[in-house]
Amino acid sequence: MSDFFVHSFNTLSHGLLGYAVPFLFVLTIVVFFHELGHFLVARWVGVRVLTFSLGFGPELVGFNDRHGTRWKISAIPLGGYVKFFGDEGEASTPSAETLAAMTAEERAGSFHYKKVGPRAAIVAAGPIANFILGALIFAGMALYYGKPSTIARVDGIVADGAAAAAGFKIGDVVIQIDGKPIESFADMQRIVATSAGSALVFQVKRDGGMVSLTATPALLERKDPFGNRHRVGVLGVEHKSQAGEVSTAPVGVGEALKIGGEQVWFIISSTFKFLGSLFMGQGNPSEVSGVLGIAKMSGQAASAGFQFVINLCAVLSVSIGLLNLFPIPLLDGGHLLFYTAEVVRGRPLSERTQEMGFRIGLGLVLMLMVFATYNDILRMAAS
Repeated sequence: MSDFFVHSFNTLSHGLLGYAVPFLFVLTIVVFFHELGHFLVARWVGVRVLTFSLGFGPELVGFNDRHGTRWKISAIPLGGYVKFFGDEGEASTPSAETLAAMTAEERAGSFHYKKVGPRAAIVAAGPIANFILGALIFAGMALYYGKPSTIARVDGIVADGAAAAAGFKIGDVVIQIDGKPIESFADMQRIVATSAGSALVFQVKRDGGMVSLTATPALLERKDPFGNRHRVGVLGVEHKSQAGEVSTAPVGVGEALKIGGEQVWFIISSTFKFLGSLFMGQGNPSEVSGVLGIAKMSGQAASAGFQFVINLCAVLSVSIGLLNLFPIPLLDGGHLLFYTAEVVRGRPLSERTQEMGFRIGLGLVLMLMVFATYNDILRMAAS
């Protein structure tokens, strides 16, 4: 076996053992709330829920509640599902024979005999629950830690950088970027980092007046504290915090919830910006991460402290919620796509069409998983 493969195997095996527990902790929370969203709305609209499972495969432990739902933990802890009355499998595909043999009373409790509105609400509830979880975690962290504030002042300018080309001067204080208020240097960094190649309009306070500058962050590769390489947008400015300048202000519940919502929207908008850059051929496909990459981030977050694990949980929850809304059959967004077609046509798509859609969706999901895992392996082997 070559040295490269020996090194790769040792790196992966050592890393996975250290990452497994925090990864499963984060994933279990995110999956639980996703499936809980489906479950609660299904109960609300009168659909019988047969199974609520964390994980797939053989059951490890479980119990039945008073409504007849089997709550269980299964052997393969990489996801979960809610199975409704009339479903043939975990993907909520209907069993034609079961549906045809139902009595009127049974149809009233079947997911597949509900009107489009309730079915769409049940499906959408999973991703929405992920967004809510993310917003609540971010809001909770703001309540507990407060809101950090560091003036977004330019204390240094990199020669030949984007800021120098745009006309920034030392002492400038950034007030807004594309109309969004900037309350700290970290706010500016976050927007710039996800805007490589995009022209940004800066409102800058200079000598008591306001100046408008347009700058396009350059794309550079940087290392984070864990040694991971990331391609981010860079403006080319420096900031030096002065004594007493960094402060953390307490926030109330209302402001904390606003901060939580803003964080969720930032993740969503940044994701679409990244996907747009990929579509235009400007993004880097190697930045797409899969299960191994998430596991590695979970382990690194755990080593940095519980605060970072919870923050990762919020980010992952929003990301998974958004991914599930993509119009790909097999995902929640694919079901919503079928329901939209049903509304337009006045009747459901044929079973054959839906089956073909699910097969195509499965193929796309598997391709994405293989591609993301390949990226993860290359990154971990190179570290």
